[in-house]
Amino acid sequence: MGNRRLIAYSDEIQNKEKQLVLRILSKYNLEVINISRMRSAYKIETSSGNYCLKRLNHGKYKPRNGSMLIDDLAANGFNLTAKYFKTKDGYFYVKHKKSFFYLMEWIDGEECTLNDLDEVLNCVKLLAKFHLSACNLDTNKYKIRNNLKNWPKIFNSNLTDLDRFKKLIQKKKLKSNFDLSYYDYIDSFYNRGLVSLSFLNSSYYYKLSKNAEENKTICHDSFYYQNILKKGSDYYIIDLDSIMIDLQINDLGKLIRRIMYKKTYQWDFDKVRQIIEAYSSVKKVSKEELEVMLALIIFPHKFWKLGKKRYLRHKNWSEAKYEHKLTKLVRYNELQQKFLDDYLEYLNKFDH
Repeated sequence: MGNRRLIAYSDEIQNKEKQLVLRILSKYNLEVINISRMRSAYKIETSSGNYCLKRLNHGKYKPRNGSMLIDDLAANGFNLTAKYFKTKDGYFYVKHKKSFFYLMEWIDGEECTLNDLDEVLNCVKLLAKFHLSACNLDTNKYKIRNNLKNWPKIFNSNLTDLDRFKKLIQKKKLKSNFDLSYYDYIDSFYNRGLVSLSFLNSSYYYKLSKNAEENKTICHDSFYYQNILKKGSDYYIIDLDSIMIDLQINDLGKLIRRIMYKKTYQWDFDKVRQIIEAYSSVKKVSKEELEVMLALIIFPHKFWKLGKKRYLRHKNWSEAKYEHKLTKLVRYNELQQKFLDDYLEYLNKFDH
């Protein structure tokens, strides 16, 4: 066995939690030195290096999907992600009650700062490399969701919800300031959703979906700062739990939509143009893809999501927090219209 090493633990991990993690780790060939919690995962320091232990409450196929995708990506020359490790008995995960634990390589890097445009440009080049390597794979062996041709259904469902929120507010006898403010903006955001849906239906969305079906394109679906690590001059993409079959432009569009609310960007199309061109320098995007992506970006997803938290899920936030979230969304109303105009002008000049 060799010399016994002293096992140390982060103070934030309680004894019961320590014992559970150790029980899980006993299924692997590891000599544990230290355990600490990092976000929703555990950093496992061992005599053979550092590992990441993750816990899932559902989706036992996710570690298997991720492990297979890592192998397929490596075969296509893409190694900028974390490897998966099987148990001593060759399983992809360890089951404990209703949870599933799996072990990955620990990438000793820093989360990316998406407030920095140069960093974002490097990140989207990484995404483009990932997308190039995640095409033409045997997706039949994966157990993942196919989201192709599903966007119009999602958009319509969300618009129906907005109409529902409006009726719920109308029926309330006592309306809060948030209720009144949210109600005042519903029609405006609903109309923007209709414009988005119109763009989608008049675009080459279904043709692109058919091509994606044939090329078996896989999306990451959670490409954001916590899943992009910088180590030296290299960038790594991690957490493959949400992978799905969809238009890959979806990953780029979701990233753009999320960062537009940051002070650095504030719906400035010139910065989006740089992001598009950085991505396209690695994986060419077509005008048809950009038209579809516009529909995704301008759909009032955040406004709908805020209403869902308030009126369907009844999330226990203070009135001040709800009002702050709404104020942050509506302050960009005029800028979003200018963004739309600038984007359409860019599309009219697009020549490749």
